[in-house]
Amino acid sequence: MFDTFSEKKFLLTELVKRDLTSKYKDSVLGVVWSFFNPLLTMLVFTAVFSMLFGRNIENYPVYYLAGRLMFDFYSSGTKGAMNSIRRNANLLKKIFVPKSMFTVSAICYELVNFLISFVILFGVMFITGAPFHPTLIFSLIPLSLLIILVFGVGLILAVCNTYFSDIGYLYNVFRLVLLYASAMFYPIEVVPSKVQILFTLNPVYCAMTCFRQCVYGVFPDVTMLLYMAAFGITTLGIGIILFKMYEKKLSLEL
Repeated sequence: MFDTFSEKKFLLTELVKRDLTSKYKDSVLGVVWSFFNPLLTMLVFTAVFSMLFGRNIENYPVYYLAGRLMFDFYSSGTKGAMNSIRRNANLLKKIFVPKSMFTVSAICYELVNFLISFVILFGVMFITGAPFHPTLIFSLIPLSLLIILVFGVGLILAVCNTYFSDIGYLYNVFRLVLLYASAMFYPIEVVPSKVQILFTLNPVYCAMTCFRQCVYGVFPDVTMLLYMAAFGITTLGIGIILFKMYEKKLSLEL
């Protein structure tokens, strides 16, 4: 599957460009919304939740935004991958293109959006006077592991959603549960200690925590990184195998 991608780099690039242009074609501000969306949401959440948790969290805007960017990438990347086959059904019926190409391009598109939004985090850190610690370079580790996880989950969802459209509705509920189970806008300390163990089983929470640690000048938790690596690689392996098994049959379900 990935040999095909190496030969189809141009097509992959064009698919990502298509998604970028189609999303903002009717917008006056265009791609600038990739900056405004996380920024405006941060302002709202900061105004509401800083009064509740601000005393327990150093620089709440940075804390919230660092977690929000990681969660949004997982959420948008997996949802985009899930709908990628059905969304391109008409094109897949007309020409022969590796179906996995559309799933990967959907994730790459969300990754581009994430990297654009990353500028907002640095801007908020600068405005709020947060120090730029050398550990920021290690943030690439949890980010890379999260990318692996998104590809794995995305491939699995793309196949499942093609066969069972109800998966999309169920996954929307799951993402909402995952949002509150990732401690995005509150400190984990407010959760009972017995329940905190369940949070550590959530790879998205682990990614957010390790990323925040890098932003706050702490080397990321090695145990969490190893767990994320094992979980992500296993999920990616399952996703690749599942997609290879059903790729030729997906067109029949569209």
